[in-house]
Amino acid sequence: MAKPKGILNTGGPSRAFERPSVPSTVILKRLWKYLSHEKWLLVLAIVLSVSANLLSLAGPKLSGYAIDAIKPGPGLVDFDTVFYYTKYMLIFYLCSAVLTYMLSSLMVQLSRNVIYRMRRDVYDHLTKLPVRFFDSRATGDILSVLSYDIDTINASLSNDLVQMFTSIITVTVSFGMMLSISPQLMVIFAFTIPFSILFTRYRSRKVRPLYRTRSQKLGALNAYAEEMTGGLKTIKAYNQESEFIHRFSERNFEACESNYRADCFASMTGPTVIFINNLSLALISMLGSLLYMTGSITLGNVSSFVLYSRKFSGPINEFANIISELQSALAAAERVFRLLDEPTESADAPDAITLDQVKGAVALKDVCFGYDNQVPVLRHFNLEAKPGQIVAIVGPTGAGKTTVINLLMRFYDPDSGCISIDGHDIAHVTRKSLRKCFSMVLQDTWLFSGTIFENLAYGKENVTREEVIQAAKAAKIHRYIQSLPNGYDTMLLDGGSSISKGQKQLLTIARAMLLDAPMLILDEATSNVDTQTERQIQEAMLKLMENRTCFVIAHRLSTIQNADQIIVLRNGAAAECGTHDQLMARQGYYSQLYRAQFDTADCDH
Repeated sequence: MAKPKGILNTGGPSRAFERPSVPSTVILKRLWKYLSHEKWLLVLAIVLSVSANLLSLAGPKLSGYAIDAIKPGPGLVDFDTVFYYTKYMLIFYLCSAVLTYMLSSLMVQLSRNVIYRMRRDVYDHLTKLPVRFFDSRATGDILSVLSYDIDTINASLSNDLVQMFTSIITVTVSFGMMLSISPQLMVIFAFTIPFSILFTRYRSRKVRPLYRTRSQKLGALNAYAEEMTGGLKTIKAYNQESEFIHRFSERNFEACESNYRADCFASMTGPTVIFINNLSLALISMLGSLLYMTGSITLGNVSSFVLYSRKFSGPINEFANIISELQSALAAAERVFRLLDEPTESADAPDAITLDQVKGAVALKDVCFGYDNQVPVLRHFNLEAKPGQIVAIVGPTGAGKTTVINLLMRFYDPDSGCISIDGHDIAHVTRKSLRKCFSMVLQDTWLFSGTIFENLAYGKENVTREEVIQAAKAAKIHRYIQSLPNGYDTMLLDGGSSISKGQKQLLTIARAMLLDAPMLILDEATSNVDTQTERQIQEAMLKLMENRTCFVIAHRLSTIQNADQIIVLRNGAAAECGTHDQLMARQGYYSQLYRAQFDTADCDH
């Protein structure tokens, strides 16, 4: 497969879930834990499988009896005996078919239950993972595990597991029947069976790493596609379609190439094993005819032995293919279990307390933190906010403003130093009670698929429609909601993609207004609304901030002039601190930022 020309080298694939291989036995044991929840369905499946196969395997023996009813010479056929055994053959095969259908339906139900539980566990685990995990993983790769990899396991459980049960029973019973018919003919299998087993085992060891690579490449492709789809407007605006088509082609090529290698290498196993088994069948026919000529075996027994050898070799052929598919399922299961093994947020300290009746006194003392241990973001940072104060944090991009919010919410824990609320170190406070103390309006708005009412009300229990309407009015979004066809019952799909960013931000502001949290975080809360709308909601924002400790991150310095305390972050440390008037009087960095903004505004005007 030739690599397409014009491909840009955009770096390696996502490194999510890439670690040394886990032994198959370990993965199978973990899969068994899921299967064990359906043990009664498994028992019933085994009973159906054994019964269906025993009925089917009785056919060749009955066929041999029918053939032995044919005597040498013209017209010497015992038709009563032939019809007798033929009748039972039809009955047995019909019953076997019905039981096989029941078995297939049962396995579909069993695999559905297992996959439902597995996907639920993965999603539940995702909600417990720290923010650090999602900051270092591509969303598309995570979704690939949740969908593609689990679907691969589902296909293996519903199909391959049935075939494995059937193959084991068929091979075992066929072997016993052939041994009872003619031990001499069994000599042939003493050579072909070991060779088939060794060859299949060798190929399976080679195939599994290829399937693991395929899953990783597909995850990288999904991650890139999800990223590019989200930024399609920007790509079109800059006329970069051809550039990103090239980048997609590279990942698409890698995914297709890894899929081709895995399937091509795996598909070679089945034909080789089929050849070995067909060779054994030819040898059986030759040796069987010689034994028949010497009178050591009847013609019916030769026929039965050949049919049993077909039954015997058929599952071995299928088993070779199953092994290849099983390697794909094991590679997928390995990625699923790696995700499930990702450490969750550290448990609350044993002596953790529940914050209650919070006043809102917040202090950060000598806090140091870095997302990468080698690159500190905050250096010995100090902050003290009294109850009800408005604290504004300003500074250049990358100075650590949002990092302060991440630490306050315990999305991350500081490397050193202490953060306290009302004198309680938040490291010894339950995360649930801590986060309930804050309401947030972020620059990156988030809405889920549901009605506008559900989006506004989901953060507060037992909220009434009237309360929601009052919050919407305060946020200056009520009139817009009323103009929609279904008002507050209008469905928002795909995260509210059908409404503007400004309207989405107003909805999130209204949502924050519904909460009774004693502290408020505004991270560029009005960045997506125009200046006129921003002025309209200032009154509502001031009302929202009343009697609350507020942390405001803002690039528009005109919006924070009334803050009780303004902290200027530079290079991870507080370079300046004071009120607007105090900082302007110092003629420092804040003064430069403020004048630069208003000089630019005057020029634009």
